[in-house]
Amino acid sequence: MSLEQLRQDFPMLQQRLNNKPIVYFDNACVSLRPQVVIDAITQYYQEYSACGGRSMHKLGKRVTQECAVARQIIANFIHAQKPEEVIFTRNTTEGINLVARSLNLTAGDVVLTSDKEHNSNLVPWQVLAKQKNIAHKIIPSNPDNTFNLETYQNVLNTHKGKVKLVAIGYTSNLDGVTFPIKDIVKLAHQAGAKVLVDAAQAMLHHRIDVQNLDVDFLAFSGHKMLGPSGMGILYGKYDLLEQLEPFLVGGDTVEYTTYTEHKFLSAPKKFEAGLQDYAGMIGLGTAAKYLESLNYAEINQQEFTINKYITEQISQLPKLHIIGPVEPAQRGSIVSFYVDGVDSHKIALMLDESANIMVRSGQHCVHSWFNAHNIHSSVRVSFSFYNTLAEAELFATQLKKILMVL
Repeated sequence: MSLEQLRQDFPMLQQRLNNKPIVYFDNACVSLRPQVVIDAITQYYQEYSACGGRSMHKLGKRVTQECAVARQIIANFIHAQKPEEVIFTRNTTEGINLVARSLNLTAGDVVLTSDKEHNSNLVPWQVLAKQKNIAHKIIPSNPDNTFNLETYQNVLNTHKGKVKLVAIGYTSNLDGVTFPIKDIVKLAHQAGAKVLVDAAQAMLHHRIDVQNLDVDFLAFSGHKMLGPSGMGILYGKYDLLEQLEPFLVGGDTVEYTTYTEHKFLSAPKKFEAGLQDYAGMIGLGTAAKYLESLNYAEINQQEFTINKYITEQISQLPKLHIIGPVEPAQRGSIVSFYVDGVDSHKIALMLDESANIMVRSGQHCVHSWFNAHNIHSSVRVSFSFYNTLAEAELFATQLKKILMVL
């Protein structure tokens, strides 16, 4: 399909605010949803909004069947060996916390992360460092914010035999840089460590094959890949999932109970406690199916075209600094920048007020990186396959006008 045809799939892009079109450049926070995802969610509530996996009546059976189909679609989407390796969660954050709480890390065990992880892949390890006395070690990036494999290897060697887990982002939500995950996994496994990948920022932009990467765990969110909010996935190799004890327990996690004992179900059910978000499961499956129909090479080309244009237009503006590598191709779908002496929030508000250009300003849940670099905040422009070069041109024009008066 042409870009214009694809844009017709997204109702939000057909809106006008104050008689102007919306320029949605906040995809790193939440992506837009195509009509087919909205329809799938609405259909559940209108036609069969019953319990799944519990009730034997016709509506209950349909819910169970539709959710099983969604699980299989997602398993196929990430190339899992079987659907039982797919756990439905609320989001990436819950998936990471599930691993953190269930992996049975003990005092002295080392967990490695990069120096620009989202708080969801930072705070759980800091908490365990205080509660269980694990050692949380940071891998510093190169000066241009790319991943340093040599430094990583040195850290693994320094803590040889003690590193139990490498918890790493696939693509940074700060600057769009994608890490060499396959190399990271290979080196971790050679050192006897497991690998948990935060793929929240990658799913909309990269075709991910968990078997090819050989990751042990991988977490991602629906809201960043055209799916519903409050729905995510934790993938895990099945033998590892079976070894983990669930940290959230109750209804639907057990085969039976007495007043004194219980028996957990097998994965993934033992991790999916309580009544589930059935509409969310079905909606996420629909989103994955929609993405399967797209050409990721074309997605990447469209995003590169936009990134290259914006970079060329703004990189020479006075006192403006782009975070991350100079080369746009290394920053994927993100241009994050700050201007000396200018409040990033003010820039974002003026872009919105003047032309409905919607970006994010702040520290993007990577407070640790901003604090370490003594940078207050940035403006983050994040785009997707449904964004256009014309929108990038409007953004650059408006930004230049704004900076002239600030």
